[in-house]
Amino acid sequence: MERRKYLFKGRVQGVGFRFRCFSIANELKLTGFVKNEYDGSVSMEVQGEVMQIERMIEKLYQQPFIEIEQIHYHLLNIKEHEKSFEIRY
Repeated sequence: MERRKYLFKGRVQGVGFRFRCFSIANELKLTGFVKNEYDGSVSMEVQGEVMQIERMIEKLYQQPFIEIEQIHYHLLNIKEHEKSFEIRY
């Protein structure tokens, strides 16, 4: 199990990106959150099995209207009691 913080740049705001993150995370039983940043990027903290996290990222690249130009992540400490994935505002 890992927890990763991602930063996505490109056409990721105003195209349903956060909702797709939410839907895919729930489908894959991942926890965490996603939110828009003021600079037009989107940040996401996601926690779960590594293969499921990587599957989520693959699915995000396949979404229509979304164009991820840059993606960066780093590892975070696990949040033991986290139970869900949410969209933050």
